[in-house]
Amino acid sequence: MLVIRALALVSALVVASAPARGASCEEPLSTIYAKVAPAVVSIQATKINKARPDRRFETIVGSGFLIEGDGHALTNAHVVDGAASIVATLDTGEKVPTRVLALDSVLDLALLKLHVPTPQAVVRLGESGGVRVGDDVVTIGNPIGLEQTMTRGIVSAINRVLPSLSAEEPMLQTDAPINPGNSGGPLLDRCGAVIGINTLFSEDARNIGFAIPIDAVKVALKSLKDSGRVVRPWLGLQGRTLDPSLANVVRMPVIAGFLVEVVEDGSPAERAGLRGGRLSISVQGEDYLLGGDIVTAVNGSPVRTREDFGARVKILKVGQRARLTVFRDGTARDVTVNVAERPRLPYDLSDQE
Repeated sequence: MLVIRALALVSALVVASAPARGASCEEPLSTIYAKVAPAVVSIQATKINKARPDRRFETIVGSGFLIEGDGHALTNAHVVDGAASIVATLDTGEKVPTRVLALDSVLDLALLKLHVPTPQAVVRLGESGGVRVGDDVVTIGNPIGLEQTMTRGIVSAINRVLPSLSAEEPMLQTDAPINPGNSGGPLLDRCGAVIGINTLFSEDARNIGFAIPIDAVKVALKSLKDSGRVVRPWLGLQGRTLDPSLANVVRMPVIAGFLVEVVEDGSPAERAGLRGGRLSISVQGEDYLLGGDIVTAVNGSPVRTREDFGARVKILKVGQRARLTVFRDGTARDVTVNVAERPRLPYDLSDQE
C-alpha cells in the first residue's frame, strides 16, 4: 500500500530577468542557491490540539517562498491551516509575524503576508508545462527544521495523479531528497525558476516526493488574490472508471462510464436523486462499490472514464443546470443537476495534516 504523507514537520509543545521558454540553463548549483535562498523562508505555525490536554499546542514546521517584495509568499495550506499564530524566519534569521490572506484546501495552497520591515528578494515563477522526465531539479527548504537546506535530483515522473488528493491535480514526481519540513518550499529548475511546490512524500520508498505544478499554482493564485478563494464547480459525486468487461464477473447490467460509488451528503447530486453504490466487491485486487448510477455523458459529451468525467465537470459553471446521462437498472435516463460551488469537504487536507 502506498502511503503518502505531507512534508510538514510537527512537534508537540507542552506549554499554555527570465530566460525564454524552452531555453536550457546550466547554472551552477551554488549560483542558484545564492539567488534563491534569500527568498525562501521557514514557517512555524502554532496550532491548538483540542484532543490532547497534556499536549495543548503543536508547532508545524514548513517552508515557503516570497513572490512579492512586500512580503507576499506561498506555502502549503496544510502547514498553516487552523493556526493560532504563524511566524516566518527570513534568510537573515529575522523572525517576522505572518498571517494567512487566502487558502485553497483543494490544491493545498496558501497565500501569506509576512510583515517584513524592508523590501525582500523574491523567486521567479517558471513554467511546468514543458518539464520533462529526467530534467535536473533542486529544492531549498527547511527539512526536519534544518533551515535553508538545498538538495538535488531529477524529475522522475510527470502527470502523476494521486487518489489520496482531493484536487486530482497531476503532480510532478521527483527523487530530490525532501523530508518533513519541506512542505511549501520551491522545486526549482536549473534556471533557478520555481516549477513546483513541494507538498508530499512517500513513506514506502526513498526519495519519492511530489510537487504541485507551478502552472496550476499560478491559476489558483489569481483567484486567491482576486476573491480570496478558488471557485470550483461541484456535483458531489465520487467514483471511478467502470470497464464493461466487469459484467462477466458481477452478472449485472454494466456499461462503460463513470461509476458513481458515493453521493456526498447535501450535494447537488443527492438533491437530484443520483444513486451511489451498495455492493462492495474486489476483482483482481481492485475494489468496487457497485449498484450505483453509471454516468455516460455530461451535457451530451460522452464519458467513458473517471478522467472524462472530471474534465466535463471542470468546465461547468456554478449556478448552471447540467444534464447527466446515467445508466440505471439496465436503462439510460437524463438527470438534471444544479451545479454548486465546491465547499470545503471533510477529507480536504486530511492526509496532509
